Amino acid sequence: MAVFDFSADHRVLVVGGAGDIGAAISRAFLEMGCSVIATGVDEAALAASSLAPSPKLSLRTLDVTSDAQVAGFVGGLDRLDTLVNCAGILARFKEFEIETFQRVLDVNLTGTFRLCNASLPLLERDKGSIVNVASMNAFVALPFIPAYCASKGGVVMLTKSLSLAWAERGVRVNAIAPGYVETAINAAGRQDKAHYERIRSRIPLGQWAQPGDIAGSAVFLASPAAHYVTGTVLAVDGGFLAG
Repeated sequence: MAVFDFSADHRVLVVGGAGDIGAAISRAFLEMGCSVIATGVDEAALAASSLAPSPKLSLRTLDVTSDAQVAGFVGGLDRLDTLVNCAGILARFKEFEIETFQRVLDVNLTGTFRLCNASLPLLERDKGSIVNVASMNAFVALPFIPAYCASKGGVVMLTKSLSLAWAERGVRVNAIAPGYVETAINAAGRQDKAHYERIRSRIPLGQWAQPGDIAGSAVFLASPAAHYVTGTVLAVDGGFLAG
């Protein structure tokens, strides 16, 4: 088997796979021949997904803030090789409200932990791996999304902690930290041309990312090529954090 090849029966769960970045990650794994389960918070999220039907793709609903749903969902799986935690929300300007702050953390950080913890027995059995989706904002803060920044910083340290805790059990835990990506979550802000250009000019590679630009990093970290990589956070930001 080539260094980047997956086994024919490799199964991937992309939590939040109905969203823009999640869908790109799901497509990338499908292109590698993997079976993919992609989730959205509800039927509306699944209906809005850009994912095309595929024999190896299953779309399912999952609320990552529900202990019961997570336990039941993962309990219904007979095997799992890769878990990708991509479910995330932000609420620009509203995250100073305590209820909103707690909701963002519950989805982005606690939701990630719920899936990691619930999936451990399956991943341990098949010596699988976890790829968490953090953010450049785990390292560079923005003023109007304090909960998002805090949650993604938490995802980084959760990734490192779990990588140490589960290394002896054969489960690798890594994360990717996307930079500025053109997605629905920031569509309104991108209407401000000056704002868009200010960010673009700050990125060394000279452009915002597309969701597909992020997907390959997740596939790499789950692949045999990364068999000796754990506890790593891979920045996929066009060089933004380099200087």
